[in-house]
Amino acid sequence: MPLRFILYFILALVACIQTAIAVEQPRASKIIVHKSDYRMELLDKNANVLRTYNIALGSSPTGHKTQEGDERTPEGLYRISGRNPHSSFHLSLRVSYPNEQDIAQARKRGVSPGGDIMIHGVGDGFGWIGSLHRVLNWTNGCIAVTNYEIEEIWGMVRDGTPIEIRP
Repeated sequence: MPLRFILYFILALVACIQTAIAVEQPRASKIIVHKSDYRMELLDKNANVLRTYNIALGSSPTGHKTQEGDERTPEGLYRISGRNPHSSFHLSLRVSYPNEQDIAQARKRGVSPGGDIMIHGVGDGFGWIGSLHRVLNWTNGCIAVTNYEIEEIWGMVRDGTPIEIRP
């Protein structure tokens, strides 16, 4: 009888642990990127900061992205418009750049506005670099975090979430 009791107790304990692990992460209602501080924040619906991440940006981080190949991260109001679970950069969330204004400005100058701006991890096979990736601005205009961080962000951010990218 005591052995059976111990077995039931262990099974109940395992079930409790699995339930605790399965608890969902909080949902972010907005993302704010502070380019000059190399910081990204996930906010809840009450504008409370849920998480803060140190980031790397495009190799020319100052100023708004104006055309393809300028290596800048855009500035302004956008949305998360999709996700790529098969990204070469572990996981990636698409930023809705270019918007209509970006397209119009590029058209006036006769250039392509560019695109494929993402929040992503470190390249496949380089996850071991971890936070050292932030020593340099190495992206083509994207917002980079560690692979562990993009996994957390992936679970907290839904498509359609607003993202404000500040200078």
